[in-house]
Amino acid sequence: MDTPVTSVQTASRIVTQTKRSLRRRRDNIAGYAFIAPWLIGFFAFTLLPLLGSLYLAFTDYNLTSAPEWIGLENFQTMFFNDRRYWKSVKATFFYVFTAVPARLIFALAVAMILNNGRRGISFYRAAYYSPSIIGGSVAVALMWRRIFASDGLFNAVMNGVFGLELSGAWIGRPQTAIWTLILLAVWQFGSPMLIFLAGLRQIPEALYESADIDGASSIQKFFRITIPLLSPVIFFNLIMQLISGFLVFTQALIITSGGPLDTTLFYALYLYQRAFVTFQMGYGTAMAWVLLLVVALFTAITFRTSKMWVFYEDEG
Repeated sequence: MDTPVTSVQTASRIVTQTKRSLRRRRDNIAGYAFIAPWLIGFFAFTLLPLLGSLYLAFTDYNLTSAPEWIGLENFQTMFFNDRRYWKSVKATFFYVFTAVPARLIFALAVAMILNNGRRGISFYRAAYYSPSIIGGSVAVALMWRRIFASDGLFNAVMNGVFGLELSGAWIGRPQTAIWTLILLAVWQFGSPMLIFLAGLRQIPEALYESADIDGASSIQKFFRITIPLLSPVIFFNLIMQLISGFLVFTQALIITSGGPLDTTLFYALYLYQRAFVTFQMGYGTAMAWVLLLVVALFTAITFRTSKMWVFYEDEG
């Protein structure tokens, strides 16, 4: 039989546990209250529209009538009966695998030049970053179209300085149109450049000093010190640029409208034409889901292969 002292201790313990339980419950309620706006936004503006678009991908929908279920017909048309679709895939892949490496290489080169303490470097960093801020705007796209027009600045400079006799619009030739867009992408190197610059600042200077003592050349220091220690930053920039490369849209729409002969008909631009020009929303949604899967696949491949070339100091 419990003594009075034991009974009091038991009651006190029960009261303490009850207070803790109530306090924990209040903390949980407060936590859910704080994240409720994000949860509501996620479900209302992300998850539900995502599920809705998945349904529309299997329908015939033109915005004016109710969606009609047609199963896999959109995907069958896309893969087997739409030549322009495969032209858009070809143009997009060529752009991604050309513009992304070129932009990253150029950004790294400029970052290494700016990675010193010379006077005025802060101004040059801001100046080199500005194209990334305004590069995606319609105004810059219009300017770029004028630069590579038949009477544009590029032809004028090449003819005046080098004595050439260039004529015709570079954006109007199937052989050169996509290269003008790639050049615009490389010109927008500011964002990866700043990230590279931040990564270079984290590399200990003592490593370079030790390499100098051992007689290492600049090329050896670059490939054996800079690249390995910068590999996590390269990996991050590669992922971000791959995603943005697959989603390129504004430049092609304003500068070339997908021409000439669909050589700059990028995937996102063709999706826009299908969904918002011809109002084939079901077909456009199906294209969007294929694009999502392709981007996810390349992202997963990059993550998977990163173990072979990305070096982390905490992993030895």
